[in-house]
Amino acid sequence: MNSLVRAWVVCLPALIGGAGASAETPAAASTETPPAKGIAAGAAEMRAARGFRLLTTKAYLTPDFDQEVFDRLYTVWDFPTRRQAEKATPVERRRMAFARYGLTEYPDGPRRTALQYVDDRAGNWVMNCLACHTGKVAGQVIYGAPNTHFALQTLTEEVRAVKQVLKKPLTHMDKGSLLYPLGGSVGTTNAVAFGQILLWYRDADLKFLPDRPLPSFTHLDEDAPPWWHYRRKSRLYIDGFAPKDCRALMQFLLIPRNGPEKFNEWERDFRDIEAWIESLEPPKYPYPIDRPLADAGRVVFERNCADCHGTYGAGGRYPEKNIPIDVIGTDDTRLKALSVDGRRRYGESWFAHRGKLPVVADPAGYVAPPLDGVWASAPYLHNGSVPTLADLFTSDTRPVVWTRTVDGFDTERVGLEATRLTEIPADERDDIRRRRHYFDTRLPGKSAAGHTFPDALDADEKRAVIEYLKTL
Repeated sequence: MNSLVRAWVVCLPALIGGAGASAETPAAASTETPPAKGIAAGAAEMRAARGFRLLTTKAYLTPDFDQEVFDRLYTVWDFPTRRQAEKATPVERRRMAFARYGLTEYPDGPRRTALQYVDDRAGNWVMNCLACHTGKVAGQVIYGAPNTHFALQTLTEEVRAVKQVLKKPLTHMDKGSLLYPLGGSVGTTNAVAFGQILLWYRDADLKFLPDRPLPSFTHLDEDAPPWWHYRRKSRLYIDGFAPKDCRALMQFLLIPRNGPEKFNEWERDFRDIEAWIESLEPPKYPYPIDRPLADAGRVVFERNCADCHGTYGAGGRYPEKNIPIDVIGTDDTRLKALSVDGRRRYGESWFAHRGKLPVVADPAGYVAPPLDGVWASAPYLHNGSVPTLADLFTSDTRPVVWTRTVDGFDTERVGLEATRLTEIPADERDDIRRRRHYFDTRLPGKSAAGHTFPDALDADEKRAVIEYLKTL
């Protein structure tokens, strides 16, 4: 396997957000664990608390960059932003960097690294799973919310540029991103391709196979799902092909240094991490709700939407129904990106207990997700192509191109505060890093078409259902 490809395989887990740093680096002490809600008290809560500590402190992967590199990132920014950073205090400069890359501080106050990175206590930053699965909504950090601000491709490019100036060695992430995209739009990830490549270089028992030729994969952007839905599911991913199991959470730790013995050793850790994920509850809508309108919306919802998306409240049920692609009509790139053979290989591997947990090798379409906390999971559809619920409910007026603000929330349309465009502005089009802040639904894998079912509702019914969705 050539050196660039080998570097890419090594770096993939860090690209998606595994769960720590290298296995040998010491873990920093955690001073805060969010409360474990929604699971049994006692031992289960202790497991969830331990899971959060492991997720944010234990080292499973290798560092991405050191503190010196992070502190000098501003030196490679575009000229106006760089000049602003040069005049700023270190605290203000850090705030600018966090906003630029989609990083967040711990809710209880700043630490050396961001919430999305493990501090290895040796001056290094190491990505964890929260890079994609915890972000800000309306300016507030929400555990388990999709990180729709994460700018991994831009961060990696700028880390590489600073390292070259400082004459520091490039890591696997820096080299691998030259070969494959990490995400074409801010807030999205190429995780499907990453997962396939990682498994391609392993046998069923996870023994590393370094000399396999690199196959071709379809690269596409996906929007991370909210983690508070995890406990309601029995199968994972938008096509529901994979059985739910803590081992599935470990797929992105498949760097060559982590052999079968490490996965067997760490499985207990990930049972606890899974317990923390299952403890997450959907966040409550923080703005006023028109309760009479919401009550009317519930009636419309249960008559028109519940068959696929379930019911809520006491006695609520979630059907976990897979909707055929010709019925749902949404972008099918993600469905086709995973081959039948690839899904079967997953099913025969350690991750599915070597065939004991059945996979769906050829799913018909996408699974309709639960909708609790839906207000906090914008943008919508599996590829994140629709910025608000109002846009989702009116298929013929969805924006062709849109860009969002950093912390704004659109309470009228319910979702991201976004500017709707027909084209990327000419002065932004030639700057690839600025262009990533625009979601262009005309690009492959990014279509906002489909899910036209709400079109059958009249304007009042749509407004009522959206009001009801705020209550979930």
